[in-house]
Amino acid sequence: MKIGILASPTKQKAWESKQTPAVSYSWAQDNTAHEQFDIFVDLDFDDHTNRLASYAKNTHTLFLLGAAKVNLEAAFNLANLSWNNAIEQGNKIIGINAMNTFIERNTLECSNPLSIQNNEIRTAAEALGYSSIEIVNSRVGMITPRVVCMIINEAYYTVQEGTANRSDIDQAMKLGTNYPKGPFQWCEEIGIKDVYEMLDALYNDTHEERYKICSLLKQEYLVRSISI
Repeated sequence: MKIGILASPTKQKAWESKQTPAVSYSWAQDNTAHEQFDIFVDLDFDDHTNRLASYAKNTHTLFLLGAAKVNLEAAFNLANLSWNNAIEQGNKIIGINAMNTFIERNTLECSNPLSIQNNEIRTAAEALGYSSIEIVNSRVGMITPRVVCMIINEAYYTVQEGTANRSDIDQAMKLGTNYPKGPFQWCEEIGIKDVYEMLDALYNDTHEERYKICSLLKQEYLVRSISI
């Protein structure tokens, strides 16, 4: 089984920190070599949905695309591709949660709107070092990114209101709720860019106030964006 993985340097580092390493894989230099692989993983797809036009022409490779900030149906629409054609052609594409800190887990969180056989997904997941899979609805934010980013946003509101400082909030969440990381630590490790863009995508998708970005978080995102 030939596995190709396409990723930015940051995502490569996260992948190489996985709790259970993949059996064997090659780093792809770009998105054009997918035809030579049985499984092709694009960890940066969220930021490069235009790549779907190339992937949709390939019906024999199983694609695992980092699609948390955008769901696959929306990605097809953005690329002016027919969802019905993908179903008829038998495209094998699933969305995965490929955000930093989630890649490294032993559970693969994924969406399967094209109804790929679960045993095929499970076989691929095991080859990639995931001992279990969690198939969730194809929604912006899936489940884990949606919840964690919302908690981070609420933590920023708490600091903005002067209720508590960052270190106290991080400590309280780890000790009081048994979270593996405090929200500000989690934000740093995910990357404030991805947190901001996830919340922005969630708000645009749902228009729910709980995803409205805290102005302090937005300010920090903009400052860091300018400094890069």
